[in-house]
Amino acid sequence: MIPSIPQPTFTKLCYRAYVAVFFVYLALPLAVVCLFAFNDSVFPSLPWEGFTLAWFFGTDAPFIGVFNERSIMRSIGTSAFVAVWVSGLSVAVGTCNAFLFVRHDFPGKGFLYMLMLLPLIIPGVILGISILVFSSSLANTLEDATGLWFDGLRPGLILVILGQFSFITTFATLVISARLQKFDPSLEEAALNLGASKWGAIRQITLPFLLPAIVASAVVAMLMSFENFNTTLMLVGSESPLTITMFDKLKQGSTPVLNAVSLLLIVVSAVLGLLSLLFQKSGSNKN
Repeated sequence: MIPSIPQPTFTKLCYRAYVAVFFVYLALPLAVVCLFAFNDSVFPSLPWEGFTLAWFFGTDAPFIGVFNERSIMRSIGTSAFVAVWVSGLSVAVGTCNAFLFVRHDFPGKGFLYMLMLLPLIIPGVILGISILVFSSSLANTLEDATGLWFDGLRPGLILVILGQFSFITTFATLVISARLQKFDPSLEEAALNLGASKWGAIRQITLPFLLPAIVASAVVAMLMSFENFNTTLMLVGSESPLTITMFDKLKQGSTPVLNAVSLLLIVVSAVLGLLSLLFQKSGSNKN
């Protein structure tokens, strides 16, 4: 609907009703998950048995809270470790990719750009299986040739990091590239004319301009890493990230402790997203 074009009252009401239903459809499942995190029952379902914080802080079975559930806390630490590495690698490579695709023209650029976008359309399960098969074949070949054991090419955290990095870096590249395209190259030229080195001009002028996009891509990379399941499932070893641990517990029977974990993830994701938006807004105002 185009606001500048007059519309009949009935059309406006239908449009507003559609928007309202759409957002209710998105928010209602999340609201239900958050609500049953406080239900004083061992089952995350009706009837409502009363309000409790036991699924967060409880210490006595069966009401063992998320903060006292060792497997969940350990998996949160594992997910945080993976997310930090994936975020750092994705931002670093994404920034280099942005300069490559925005600033330079070279033979095969279009093909390389399409290759960079390819992980976005490949299902996560297929991507994970492909990485697992390739890394296992490479490990077997190297072990047969050298007699050494290559743990990094076997299922485990290193392979999880590399698997998530393989597609999350694409998002970082797109976010940073969009910001870089708005940059005025004459600012760098002015810095060079005043005696700055090429790297000095980039470090003091271009990178501060890109900082809001870099922070936003880092936040997005961390959140995507935390919630990733399909690719991680194919590459995980003995140390399970949070999504895999939650899946294993769900197979044993759902309890409100999973709702509590989901609520914490929603809150943390919302806070990080809000901080990222505020940082981008402040960066835009400065520029």
